[in-house]
Amino acid sequence: MDYSKDFLIKFLSIKNLHIQILFSILTVTLLYFLNKTITNMLSIRIQDVKIRYRYKKILLYIIFILAFVLIGALWFEESGSLITFFGISAAGIAIALKDLIINIAAWVFIILKRPFEAGDRIQIGDNSGDVIDIRIFQFTILEIGNWVDADQSTGRIIHIPNSSIFSIPLANYDKGFHFVWNEIPVSITYESNWKKAKIILHDIANEHAEHMSPEAQKKVEAAARRFMIFYSKLTPIVYTDVKSSYITLTIRYLCKPRYRRGSAEKIWEHILEEFAKHKDIDFAYPTQRIYSELLEGKNATEKDMGFKVNIKE
Repeated sequence: MDYSKDFLIKFLSIKNLHIQILFSILTVTLLYFLNKTITNMLSIRIQDVKIRYRYKKILLYIIFILAFVLIGALWFEESGSLITFFGISAAGIAIALKDLIINIAAWVFIILKRPFEAGDRIQIGDNSGDVIDIRIFQFTILEIGNWVDADQSTGRIIHIPNSSIFSIPLANYDKGFHFVWNEIPVSITYESNWKKAKIILHDIANEHAEHMSPEAQKKVEAAARRFMIFYSKLTPIVYTDVKSSYITLTIRYLCKPRYRRGSAEKIWEHILEEFAKHKDIDFAYPTQRIYSELLEGKNATEKDMGFKVNIKE
């Protein structure tokens, strides 16, 4: 009798399992054809490619949700099983929408920790620009640089997923120090009076950037309370470097990020005006020269020097 009862239970269980499998297949099939039918209707009725794509994606999400609910209700009839099913479903949705969830987490991080705010100039990966909007899934920057020289706007708007701040290095021009070091290399010939040129460049740099040093010092002291920022010298300086065919005098000075190009323009104009006054200072440019040790070497006489040959292109 017990054997008959056990056999009957197993038989009914197998029969019930077959019915569940059959209904699951029918549900998936019906939903598939429903999706295809509505998609074809959308393709006929909606001509705009972007709108059609958006509606198709929404429809696909709805079909997936319906499949979860209908098949879940079929396989998990008891309340405990339903809770388990919805727990598994929630985990599946979390995996499927992990990018959106990470974007939301990153948005919370941006709001609380403030690595940047609207109006800040930032660089994240290869993209640089001014932050003009922060939303729950993405932030938007007005691009600078790229094909435009220096740090000026290209006019393009770039939307960047919030999750990028967790995986891509972020540089903020406006947090902490509030200044950037800018360098202007000036190349002069070996025959130029490089000492005089260096003094001229130093005076020009001081005239245009010296006034920023006291303000920068205050910013450094404020930033040092939060970050390990230390500069022993904030005044402009000119470095000397010798290249294969010219001497480079590099002006290094502080400026505000948004005025880097403007300050460089003023300094360059001043340099051009000052160098034009001195005949013993010449800018270096691509040249070809024939050098003779006999005519131009240390042992050459003044008479020999008169035959010096210079060929310039």
